[in-house]
Amino acid sequence: MDSVVYDTQGARGAQDDLGGNGRVTAAPARALATEAVHAGREDLAALGLHAAPIDLSTTYPSYDSRGEAARIDAFAADGAEPEGPPVYARLGNPTVARFETALARLEGTESAVAFASGMAALSAVLLVRNAMGLRHVVAVRPLYGCSDHLLTAGLLGTEVTWVDPAGIADALRPDTGLVMVESPANPTLAELDLRAVAHACGSVPLLADNTFATPVLQRPVEHGARLVLHSATKYLGGHGDVMAGVVACDEEFARKLRQVRFATGGVLHPLAGYLLLRGLSTLPVRVRAASSNAAELARRLAGDPRVARVHYPRIGGAMVAFEVHGDPHDVIAGVRLITPAVSLGSVDSLIQHPASISHRIVPTADRHDAGVSDRLLRMSVGLEDVDDLWSDLDAALGFRGGE
Repeated sequence: MDSVVYDTQGARGAQDDLGGNGRVTAAPARALATEAVHAGREDLAALGLHAAPIDLSTTYPSYDSRGEAARIDAFAADGAEPEGPPVYARLGNPTVARFETALARLEGTESAVAFASGMAALSAVLLVRNAMGLRHVVAVRPLYGCSDHLLTAGLLGTEVTWVDPAGIADALRPDTGLVMVESPANPTLAELDLRAVAHACGSVPLLADNTFATPVLQRPVEHGARLVLHSATKYLGGHGDVMAGVVACDEEFARKLRQVRFATGGVLHPLAGYLLLRGLSTLPVRVRAASSNAAELARRLAGDPRVARVHYPRIGGAMVAFEVHGDPHDVIAGVRLITPAVSLGSVDSLIQHPASISHRIVPTADRHDAGVSDRLLRMSVGLEDVDDLWSDLDAALGFRGGE
């Protein structure tokens, strides 16, 4: 084995910091596990309900057209959520609002704004800053491949400067509107010192993609991030049956995001909002159980001579990346219990080859410079029995497609 980027003690320590009751640093009044179950649902008992309702309306009746006009004008002016009954589904939806309330509570922010996908959420952030004349972005690789592409291609008028963390402060310009990082990063699971990064940003907002860690393992705003991005498709939903994105932030930024969402139409469907709210209720349990499996698989992979290197973050989590000495495509072809598929964060385990799929869109040289080798495999560990998962991986590591 060449080297192992692996720390089970760090993973255990990170989970111990949560405590038996699930509290995190600077914990809210209620424990994280309690918030996950109850946030966004506090009014249900008074409504005579137990499960959150799904409001599928696209429009809402109003006999007070003057009052409705005033509320629409107020939203157009500052992006604040209209008071009173809903107006139109592109402006807001009660079911989605419950999920937004809950996610903001878990991330420790004033607000959260949900979108149809993680990429729609990131696009809205960039559009908000572009509208202010702040089109320059400083970013640290690796990021999710499509996030990398969106920044690099300049599709929304952005210009990106890629730097190492130590180079953030020097890369800032008068028109820098955003610094973007992902920690643990997709797909190498590299970790950043978010507090040091936030300090280097000065007055420029730091956007931290927290998809892999979730608020169960870290809350970036406690380390200085102003914006927290999630592909809610992953762990927040948790069952591979919903696509969504969300930005947790202060109310000032949330108002601008709502205006962009209204204008561009990247709204979240109410059924997706319902599934996400339901998914949050089991998020701490799912993340801890999957993380336990992942830490054990990382330990076993680290001792396997067929594996060149294992990446597992000190913060813990349910993602494992590893580089093999042989052909990674044979491993993909050889799994039977683990599903070879893109995405992550589901209750079942998934494996994929980033250089072929999730990061294919990133130029080869940039991909390699970011540590995404052609022999790297990324595994999202689920809730199956760990011995069954290892049995499948063991067989796949010995599989030869041409035999």
